[in-house]
Amino acid sequence: MKLISSTKKEKCRYDLKMEISGEVFMNEVNAVYKKQVKSISIPGFRKGKAPRSIIEREYGEGVFYEDALKNLYPVAITECAKEAGLALVRDKVDIDVEKADKDGVIFTATVTVEPEVSIENYKGITYKPMSLEITDEDVEAEVQKLRERNSRLVTVEGRAAENGDIAVIDFKGILDGEAFEGGTSENYNLTLGSGSFIPGFEDQIIGHNAGEEFTIDVTFPEDYQADNLKGKAVQFEIKLHELKKKELPEFDDDFVKESSEFDTVDSYKADIRKNLEEARQKEAASDKENQVAEKLKELMNAEIPEVMYENQVDNLVDEFEMSLRAQGIDLATYMQYTGLTDEKLHETYYDRAVSQVNVRLALKKIAELEGIKATDEDVENKFKELAETYKVDINRVKAAFPAEDIASDLDVGKALELVVDAAVAEE
Repeated sequence: MKLISSTKKEKCRYDLKMEISGEVFMNEVNAVYKKQVKSISIPGFRKGKAPRSIIEREYGEGVFYEDALKNLYPVAITECAKEAGLALVRDKVDIDVEKADKDGVIFTATVTVEPEVSIENYKGITYKPMSLEITDEDVEAEVQKLRERNSRLVTVEGRAAENGDIAVIDFKGILDGEAFEGGTSENYNLTLGSGSFIPGFEDQIIGHNAGEEFTIDVTFPEDYQADNLKGKAVQFEIKLHELKKKELPEFDDDFVKESSEFDTVDSYKADIRKNLEEARQKEAASDKENQVAEKLKELMNAEIPEVMYENQVDNLVDEFEMSLRAQGIDLATYMQYTGLTDEKLHETYYDRAVSQVNVRLALKKIAELEGIKATDEDVENKFKELAETYKVDINRVKAAFPAEDIASDLDVGKALELVVDAAVAEE
């Protein structure tokens, strides 16, 4: 593969003129022949046994050229773009073949590449530090969560429903005198005041007693997901079977001994504080990174092709789909259940994609300016780390993650560390 010329056409679009030697081209033509000959019948020869010369005489000398070229294009384009110092972006490639014969191939590929980036003043970025203070209220909130986890439900007697109670109800929704789909349930446990039902529903149960049957009037919101119920005034027939409430345990030494590895309230609270401090420090570090990243986007100058954002949206959707599969749900079913469209799913991830692409381009440029470059040892260690994380053989990891991509990720990570370390806290 040989690069003849590299010419910029427009924003991030280049014409790469390349040459493939006759030897390489003919070797690929022969490989295509060996693969396809099994399905070719020529009179006078058993199926799959016709010599290449006979097939070419029958169907034309270039019968295998097109498939051979399809196989060679990606390798030639990748190698020549690298030689030209261009980073390819996944996009439509336009091909114009000047010649293709036994003496070789000359063709031009119009490709999309990453933009030229400029950035200055990335050292000394200011950020607003997050407070690391852990208050007594923070500790008490964690204590309350523990009590909540160890609570038990008890039946409420001798009073009407109050905010915070769990009401066990049957309900049936009525629209224009008919029960509507999805509006009926029996023995449903509804926490009053949780806001899990449409506005006005829970409020109208408060004040009623167990055993009562009554009707409430509510109006569905204009933006409700079911079109037939948007903005509609309906009635719900309610039967209140039972009222329950959470009973929280006393938080004392005995409770601490039963529910933790500690013996006293004080030692347990001290551990809570320690864990909260560690979590807050991690949160503060992440917040600092986010603030720095936001300012990097403002400092960077580049004409970024839209396709880079679209590609990143696709990556984020793929990640979301994998997370759903891990839960035993496929994307099509999820979208049908939630009423999500392809367009809305795209919109959901677009802003995040734009941010990620912009920050990565800024950091790649910083890595270049600072001479940050991952070593072969760095890349190999990362492969080992991934193999341990995914519990697979390292060769499978190397097959799934190109070393070049791993090296780029490491460069970006080191560039981020440099910028974050050089950031200055606002007073």
